[in-house]
Amino acid sequence: MKKRVFIIVLDSFGIGAAPDADRFGDAGSNTLGAIRDLPEFDCPNLRSLGLFDIDGVNGGGREKSGSSRGSYARLRELSLGKDTTIGHWELAGVISRSPLPTFPNGFDERLIGRLERETGRKVLCNKPYSGTEVIKDYGARHIATGDLIVYTSADSVLQIAAHEDVIPVAELYRICEIARKIADDYGIGRVIARPFVGEYPFTRTANRHDYSIAPPFTMLDAVCGGGKQVIAVGKINDIFAGRGITKSVRTKSNEEGMDRTIELLKADFEGLCFVNLVEFDSSFGHRNDAKGYARAMTAFDRRLSEVMSGLNDGDLLMITADHGCDPSTPSTDHSREYVPLLICGAGLKSVNLGTGHFSDVAATTLDYLDIDKGTLCGDSFLPLLKERT
Repeated sequence: MKKRVFIIVLDSFGIGAAPDADRFGDAGSNTLGAIRDLPEFDCPNLRSLGLFDIDGVNGGGREKSGSSRGSYARLRELSLGKDTTIGHWELAGVISRSPLPTFPNGFDERLIGRLERETGRKVLCNKPYSGTEVIKDYGARHIATGDLIVYTSADSVLQIAAHEDVIPVAELYRICEIARKIADDYGIGRVIARPFVGEYPFTRTANRHDYSIAPPFTMLDAVCGGGKQVIAVGKINDIFAGRGITKSVRTKSNEEGMDRTIELLKADFEGLCFVNLVEFDSSFGHRNDAKGYARAMTAFDRRLSEVMSGLNDGDLLMITADHGCDPSTPSTDHSREYVPLLICGAGLKSVNLGTGHFSDVAATTLDYLDIDKGTLCGDSFLPLLKERT
């Protein structure tokens, strides 16, 4: 029997402040808590898998399921960060003991000077900014001059925004490839292309593209080294800079991500299908749109029934997240939170797994696929999931 693991990352779906949240300015953050009692939130499949039975997720307006179809845990991040890159790396077995650099005052003159010289374009902004607000404030000047809108956030990220009629998407990608090489010298986690269109206040498009710093050896490399496939759906390929991936499937929305995942359930492969659904974070968390976040979770839950019904006997499904992004706080940045882990598969028990760590996802994946995790971090949940014989 072929074994397959499907990991779906609900980007930014935190379930409550981590013990060290105050160190990150996130005391009291709770992404799930911000949306769970809204009328737009209706997630019976997540509930049936044990979402509301997880330790620390109190009943609120939702009763605990009491008869979960899956196993469930809350996961704590040990890495010193709360961004997409660090979160996914830890899910893949790498704990980052040092944080990636951030730039609360913008990038230094040497970096900006190199970027201007090597791209042949001047830079606008160069400060932390909301992605939707920066194009409102600098879009007209960009259109008039052709200069690049460069900005950052609380994360280790260099973002470049450009109007698609001024700098075509392919050219913006080339500029970001240049920026990625420069960013390597500064250890910056991601360079992100942020195309936009239309007239003021302008609209960002789905042609976003991330260029991540190269990761160390991860679970993905281990799976490939074990002779199995790693299929990356969504921005997983970008996050891991293409390393340890045998096939990449690009998507522009959560809905498309679910379409591709459901198609892959019917495909003939053995190994890992690693999925990121980014719209929870990019379209709702960062925009403080709690109702939109709740609607997106409801839409995911509807498609989840198709995933669960499509699992084969040799399939293991894990649903988790990489950080929080509480849409109800004044901040529009990521939040340091616990994340859920929901697990189901044929012949596995339904059990409360307590509190673990992000890296336990990697250990469980490799254990299930009969691959030695070597020096990667994490403890496998698999012994707790198997039925007693």
